Amino acid sequence: MPNSLAEPWYNSKMNPVIEVKNLTKVYGKRSNAFTALKNINLTINAGESVAIVGKSGSGKSTLMHLLALLDKPTKGTIEVDGVESTKLKARKLNQLRNRSFGFVFQQFFMNPNDSVLQNVTLPLKIAGTRRKERHELAEKALKTVGLSERVKFKANDLSGGQKQRVCIARAIVNNPKILFADEPTGNLDSATGDKVIKLLFDLNRKKHVTLIIVTHDEDLAKLCDRQIRISDGKIVEDTGTKAVKAKTTKIAKETKTKKGTK
Repeated sequence: MPNSLAEPWYNSKMNPVIEVKNLTKVYGKRSNAFTALKNINLTINAGESVAIVGKSGSGKSTLMHLLALLDKPTKGTIEVDGVESTKLKARKLNQLRNRSFGFVFQQFFMNPNDSVLQNVTLPLKIAGTRRKERHELAEKALKTVGLSERVKFKANDLSGGQKQRVCIARAIVNNPKILFADEPTGNLDSATGDKVIKLLFDLNRKKHVTLIIVTHDEDLAKLCDRQIRISDGKIVEDTGTKAVKAKTTKIAKETKTKKGTK
């Protein structure tokens, strides 16, 4: 079943959704060993928008792949909603990833000859959701990204911007708590990229999805509540959560006001 965001992030009192301790990733062995990440300690709270920034080869993509449970650390721990992921067997790990995460990549990774609807329902099919519910949830996700009229189109018949919006629909169709975006506008022109960025931040601010963006684009990073800068496999700067605390207070006040007017 799709995951539910029953409790809004602004009521969670800065509840961590991801916590990593002493995270290290080494590729290769002995004389060929390369340490991509070195003893990373990091907490990401529910509802934050976080940019992981760094130059090519800095380790930012490696960090994202570990946070998203797409790779295993050499040492260290990764907790997702309090679950220690490094101790899970493959089936449980896949279930956790499918239930909790959505992914948007620079490359679209779509089945070109399948319809838009078929591409969007794929995570639900993997999760074992019934066909009727899959279609209903996919149509809702496509409406969110403004592509309701493209349901029956083949992926090959879409523009680059439309393909990326389909990928976002696929990423949110299971109502994830966390949305990972790896250079999400890298293959788009600036105007189309701006539309995709707005869509991602709307999901963060209106639907309270935790947004983690990996990018080398400083302007995009500045739009996030928090910037984490990686260099040579280490965190060299973390702007912290002052902005998200301010946003928490603002939304909590707005919610209280709305309740008072009913």
